Amino acid sequence: MTSADPIDIKQYWYQLPEGRIARYPLPDRDQSKLLTYMGGKISHQRFESLPHLLPGSSCLAFNNTRVIQARLQFRKPTGARIELFCLEPVDPLDFQQAFETTRFCRWRCLVGNAKKWKTGAVLMSSSFSGETLMVKAWNRGQSGDSYLIDFAWEDTRFTFAEIIEGSGSTPIPPYLNRQAEASDKIRYQTIYSKLNGSVAAPTAGLHFTEEILRKLSQEGFRTAELTLHVGAGTFVPVKSRDARHHTMHNERVHVSRVFLEQWLRQPEQLIAVGTTSTRSLESLYWLGVKLMEGLVFNPEYLEILQWDDEKLMGHIPLEESLNALLEFCTVHELDDLQFGTQLMIVPGYQFRTIKGLITNFHMPGSTLLLLIAALIGEDWRKVYAYALENEFRFLSYGDSSLLLPHV
Repeated sequence: MTSADPIDIKQYWYQLPEGRIARYPLPDRDQSKLLTYMGGKISHQRFESLPHLLPGSSCLAFNNTRVIQARLQFRKPTGARIELFCLEPVDPLDFQQAFETTRFCRWRCLVGNAKKWKTGAVLMSSSFSGETLMVKAWNRGQSGDSYLIDFAWEDTRFTFAEIIEGSGSTPIPPYLNRQAEASDKIRYQTIYSKLNGSVAAPTAGLHFTEEILRKLSQEGFRTAELTLHVGAGTFVPVKSRDARHHTMHNERVHVSRVFLEQWLRQPEQLIAVGTTSTRSLESLYWLGVKLMEGLVFNPEYLEILQWDDEKLMGHIPLEESLNALLEFCTVHELDDLQFGTQLMIVPGYQFRTIKGLITNFHMPGSTLLLLIAALIGEDWRKVYAYALENEFRFLSYGDSSLLLPHV
């Protein structure tokens, strides 16, 4: 298959019994099963064995995004319940600035019970250390599949981050078919999460513990962190028979100059922790290529589009792309790069940045499964068949895999 061929999504479908979906995490993060795919050979251990399975000199790239408590329950004056699911900030546009606001912000939201809310403010009463804060929200109109929602409150002692953390609930995936519970606030979060912004966890990282990170360091493995804020679009199924007609969601990536400098020193040793890290790393390669081709000028408008990989020069060595990114940072006096990516990785794609991937088991016919098939080819069928035959738990709270196609 070449990158421009049609992609029959039915060829990336498998039967996932309802009972194989993990609705809750295991009590201990590192006791999940770990399937290993090494050069075509498949076996499995426990996730705690990971430090003994990685190739020497590997560097693990983590996505340090933090899941926000995105579901907020408001009421109309009549008592009707309106749920607001915060997707991304609009004013201010930057995530961190939006969370630091102390009086007003505007977000793009999904609205539950939208038909009952046409005009007027809805209210949410929040309690902080015995004090009550009233938050108001106004619907400013539909924008695509979501709505523009204004949030306002009078007490400037409280930031929007505090409001959403104290009053919201965890946006667990819809396929869990249950309400979020108190335990999800901790378990649907990686232990190394730092920057608020995701409405879905980078689930490959949910298996890591402090002990595993300590052992990785003891064994001489390096780690690095970048940020991709995972959007609700990650759950949107591929509905077109030809997956190339699917519109990939856009997500924001933040990468520090220090990360780029470290990567350049050993560019061939990265193992991505999760599909979000993979998309970030591959998007960085293409962003560097765009710079080399003179297609990017303004640091405030950096983006990788869905099929940029098929339009740009693909023969550029990774080191040259990284040098172009660092030169851009120098010229514009940037300590970090922020950009949007809509990159869709499908069978036929040639990976430029990683030698392996740690990831969970994904939904049939999803863009995530297409990425797995791009990495290990038709062997994805063997991997998923093995997982089903050996009682692996699937999806966000499920088991994990280490995919090393060329070991």
